[in-house]
Amino acid sequence: MNFKRHIETAWNLTLGNIVSLILMTLVMVAVSTLTLGILAPVITAGYTQSLLQLIRSGREPKVQDLFAHMNLFLPLLGFGVAVFVASAIGFMLLFLPGIIIVLAIAFCCIYMLPLMTDKHMGIVDAVKESYAMGRRGDLIDHVVVVIIFMAITMIGGSVFIGVLFTQPLATLFLLSTYQEKISRTPPPAPTQA
Repeated sequence: MNFKRHIETAWNLTLGNIVSLILMTLVMVAVSTLTLGILAPVITAGYTQSLLQLIRSGREPKVQDLFAHMNLFLPLLGFGVAVFVASAIGFMLLFLPGIIIVLAIAFCCIYMLPLMTDKHMGIVDAVKESYAMGRRGDLIDHVVVVIIFMAITMIGGSVFIGVLFTQPLATLFLLSTYQEKISRTPPPAPTQA
């Protein structure tokens, strides 16, 4: 996987659409904060799909795209609660199990939202396919994708104003790798009648 190309793609798209991306990210953060995180997963799904359209067709992201996948509210809310409970239990036991749970979820579910919005998969199928996509090809490539995505996100998360720039950059990087992964994914085996 050519990481330099993916980072350059994300960088160029971020700079080329900086105003709309900052506005969209600001609204996403505001809605997520005002709803105490309840709408965060479903708003992030709309955000992800909007940025995927930017990569594919150059379509400028719009704020209303954030609310385009409200049909995923209940499955994503349930998934978010399950992840929160598992992580909280891990962190309460000892700090290390919580870190391991968070890293395992990031490793297995990194392509979950694009699969749900792009391929219209259910949550279980999206998690399975995301895990399978990570295991396909070179495992080190997938580990590097997760590390780069999390590093960019954490760097921006350390300063509020940084989130407005690094969140779109990290998401565009992830979606660029997603595009490469799905273009290399072999079609499913035909079912026998």
